[in-house]
Amino acid sequence: MSIFRTILFVSILLLTSLANSPHATAQVTNTDRPEWSKPYKPFRIAGNIYYVGTYDLACYLITTPQGHILINAALAGTVDQVKANVEALGFKFSDIKILLISQAHFDHVGGLAAIQKMTGAKVMIDDQDAPVVEDGGNSDYIYGGKGVGSLFAPVHVDRKLHDHDNITLGGTQLEMLHHPGHTKGSCSYLLTVKDEHRSYRVLIANIPYMLSEVTLPGMPTYPNVGKDFMYTYGAMRKLQFDIWVAAHSSQFGLQDVRKETDGYNPGAFGDKKKYLTTIDKTEDIYKEHFKGGK
Repeated sequence: MSIFRTILFVSILLLTSLANSPHATAQVTNTDRPEWSKPYKPFRIAGNIYYVGTYDLACYLITTPQGHILINAALAGTVDQVKANVEALGFKFSDIKILLISQAHFDHVGGLAAIQKMTGAKVMIDDQDAPVVEDGGNSDYIYGGKGVGSLFAPVHVDRKLHDHDNITLGGTQLEMLHHPGHTKGSCSYLLTVKDEHRSYRVLIANIPYMLSEVTLPGMPTYPNVGKDFMYTYGAMRKLQFDIWVAAHSSQFGLQDVRKETDGYNPGAFGDKKKYLTTIDKTEDIYKEHFKGGK
């Protein structure tokens, strides 16, 4: 059973007592993935980009003189961890002005509603994931529409983003890259940052893993899912960058390349060969899935 099937089953149990309410919301905060809620010491990645997530659920704080940008919100139950991490680095949580995500699954948006309420930040989401964010996951192409209500607290989207749109704040500019497949609006971000010595082109990637529930080449709720995955594999291989990270720390090997006691070292995240190998492996999963007639 996949983790997301488990999540859906847990959600159904949580909603049993609320079955008669059409607006019931199951905010899943605990799963069989302890690394998703395990604390992790925040640190500076490069320039004005900081890691403020949990052990495996990556959240990125991008600081500027005019306020900050937060990418991903982890679980509803880890909001306090993310807040504490931001403050441990010496920044004010209330200074977050923009909220972005990599994908509209509960492990990245579960805490979005709470963080938005705490900060008043503007929520900016890929156009194809915006409906999912606004209905709490109920329109997700795999896990939505099961009659169990929302899987996370719905959030109003202030700006819908499209491929190559720019997000600008305080002299920092991010480019949003539409990388669909894992969700309809999965996306990555490119930006250039500087430290005391040099500048870095940074990729915050959403790795295009295909869930086992996907049916290829398409399914009623997502007819072009196969084409979208193939587009994303090709697009991600063409990207140029100096360092890269991803939506899950395990995807870029955070614990392998860095100890929590290590100091500032952007070069630890510059393994482009590992990046390309990771994309190749995700496409291999796709090909095996397709070959198997699933």
